[in-house]
Amino acid sequence: MVLMPARPDMLEACDAILRDGRAFQREQGFVQWTEDYPNRETIQKDIRAGKGYVLQVDGQVAGYVCLDFGGEPAYAAIRGAWHTQPPYAVVHRLALHRDFRGRGLMDAAFRQMEALCRARNVLSIRADTDFPNTRMQHILEKNGFTRCGTVVFQGSEKLAYEKALAPAPAAGAPESHEGGM
Repeated sequence: MVLMPARPDMLEACDAILRDGRAFQREQGFVQWTEDYPNRETIQKDIRAGKGYVLQVDGQVAGYVCLDFGGEPAYAAIRGAWHTQPPYAVVHRLALHRDFRGRGLMDAAFRQMEALCRARNVLSIRADTDFPNTRMQHILEKNGFTRCGTVVFQGSEKLAYEKALAPAPAAGAPESHEGGM
């Protein structure tokens, strides 16, 4: 699996993935993504701004995510507390096409997003999700995110999550093996 910037010619595949994600949410009994958001225009804006990414598996577009290094204004009014200071990256609109679910790709995607953040010297990732979206809460927590409180995003209250990242080891520096081998 590779995480790469989405290109304009990938718009249709990205839109199909988000539509599939919207349907998957409804199958689970909740609505986080409406018919109005996210939409094709949202994806186009992400791609133009350089924050739309695709997950490719064997050359196929398997997932979509917005990884925004510009922050999220809604996060300034958290009820609770963030654990780190800016800069941070924000994960929005993360979805896999149904044909690729259940393969551990979300974990791999988070590892690659973390590597992108470290390469930019951004050592924190934040995300939000709806209260009924227990699947995404589980994925975030499994990948080391902690719940920090709530924020209002797109007109409704969301659970706010954050993960602090350790800096990448300096070139040539030995990796730490705490606890020995």
